[in-house]
Amino acid sequence: MEKVLRDGFIYMSQNKTLNSLAKKYGLRFGASRFVAGEDFKTSVPTIRELNAKGLSVTVDHLGEFITTVAEANENRDEIIRAIEIMAEEKLDAYMSLKLTSLGFDISDELIEDNMRQILTTAQAVGVFVAIDMEDETRCEKTLDLFKKLKADFDGLGTVIQSYLYRSEDDINHLAPLKPNLRIVKGAYKEPATVAFPEKEDVDHNYLKLVKLHLANGNYASIATHDDHMIDAVIEHVKLNNIPLDQFEFQMLYGIRVERQLELVRQGYKVRVYVPYGRDWYGYFMRRLAERPANVAFVLKGMVKK
Repeated sequence: MEKVLRDGFIYMSQNKTLNSLAKKYGLRFGASRFVAGEDFKTSVPTIRELNAKGLSVTVDHLGEFITTVAEANENRDEIIRAIEIMAEEKLDAYMSLKLTSLGFDISDELIEDNMRQILTTAQAVGVFVAIDMEDETRCEKTLDLFKKLKADFDGLGTVIQSYLYRSEDDINHLAPLKPNLRIVKGAYKEPATVAFPEKEDVDHNYLKLVKLHLANGNYASIATHDDHMIDAVIEHVKLNNIPLDQFEFQMLYGIRVERQLELVRQGYKVRVYVPYGRDWYGYFMRRLAERPANVAFVLKGMVKK
């Protein structure tokens, strides 16, 4: 049953008609639990509140399904302004972004130009930028662009997904760049030809990738809500004397809040992934797909509305 729900939510996350309706009606029916606001300014109080609790933040300007250069450039300008505000407000935060929201599927020239404009601003004000990973069909091209941009902008990271067979090789190929990598399990529906179909194998590969990346001496952003994964990482870093400043845990805004604060109290760095924007629908559906139990919260929200 859980797999059916997961597949259903992933399918809905890719539905452009539903995405358009979501933009029209705004953050309703429980989405505000996972999305901080529809613009960056309204999200700043949330970021400040998290910082006050000892939590760092990575901000994600949500955007998917764009089809025009104008939309890509509008998203670019919004991200640049958000980065400037982060620096002005001295927030403990950095920017995460999806290449498809910036013209990745429109042209190579457009996406590289938009990324260079964003990174030039980020570098000037000292804000780190992470490129989110999307589905497997875009993985190779994403990593190629990351490597190209990394040569000119040191404050740039990206994401590796443990459900992909290719990820171990990707970490080894990226290692000479000394990258800051966020390691996640993966939230897209992929065929068994490119991804592990069984959760047990995804989990095993996740820990393998984290250990490999740390062994390479590089910074790891360990993105998981799974207590088994968290405890295994803590045991590993203690046994191998890995310094606390070589890794951090990352969790999504609105999920496992008490666990986030518990890790901070134990002395670990925790960063909360805080999304904002009008284009929240696809992100919201993938959160429900990852944990169908979240549906109960959404249903309560619908009743209250």
